[in-house]
Amino acid sequence: MKCAWEELLGILPLWLRAEVNRQGRDSLQEIRLRRGNPVMLINGKERLALHRLTEEEDMQFVINAACRYSPWTASTRAQGYITAPGGHRIGICGEALVRNGQMQGVGTVTSLNIRIARDFTGISGNLWLCRERMLILGPPGSGKTTLLRDIIRKRSQRENISVVDERGEIFPLAANFQKGNHLDILSGCMKKEGILFVLKTMTPECIAVDEITSPEDCDALIHAGWCGVSLLATVHASSISDLYARSVYLPLVASGLFDTVVVMRKDKSWYLERIT
Repeated sequence: MKCAWEELLGILPLWLRAEVNRQGRDSLQEIRLRRGNPVMLINGKERLALHRLTEEEDMQFVINAACRYSPWTASTRAQGYITAPGGHRIGICGEALVRNGQMQGVGTVTSLNIRIARDFTGISGNLWLCRERMLILGPPGSGKTTLLRDIIRKRSQRENISVVDERGEIFPLAANFQKGNHLDILSGCMKKEGILFVLKTMTPECIAVDEITSPEDCDALIHAGWCGVSLLATVHASSISDLYARSVYLPLVASGLFDTVVVMRKDKSWYLERIT
């Protein structure tokens, strides 16, 4: 198991670092900061509330340190998240900024959820041997990205895989996660544009993306699939029936490009189903 732990500590207020380091280096999953409430350290079902209350300055420190004043990272705040160095993902909640009926981002921040990125090699077992086009689905926090990473790592020992890593979470640079020998990574690019870019430039045998969320993402995947490229992707859904019920994913299902679905459970185990 690998984790960019020092990068995580570097985005935390000084008073919080020692306690997080003591409590969670090996297994901590989330850090919750809510203004006026104790910081909460979460490891599965275990929750530890620290004594000191979170102040607005603490949350602003985390945001600034995570962004490092990068225009790309800062722009993703409009989507309610920041990807910090090392692939750690920070969810943001507070007062919504709305213009013409569309949410533009979060103004006054009242809550942060820091999800700690960890890499577990070998968790995909023999799943990587399946060369079919594959969707990984599950609820948030079920381990979709971690499983996808391991499948990519193993398959890219033998085939050219292009990863469109929009948020820098699959193979974050600072984390130095183990990679395959035939792996090309395009990071910091919107999925639609990235999929079409690597299709034209890298001659991939497989294209892999994390968290398909829009019709444009689906259209780009379908285009690549009909060009003869194998596909690996993750989606937010709790079951096959949930996948079918979400209109954004219907084109993917109807395209016939995906053969196998990996369904993640909340305990991070998984099982296979076929798309019929």
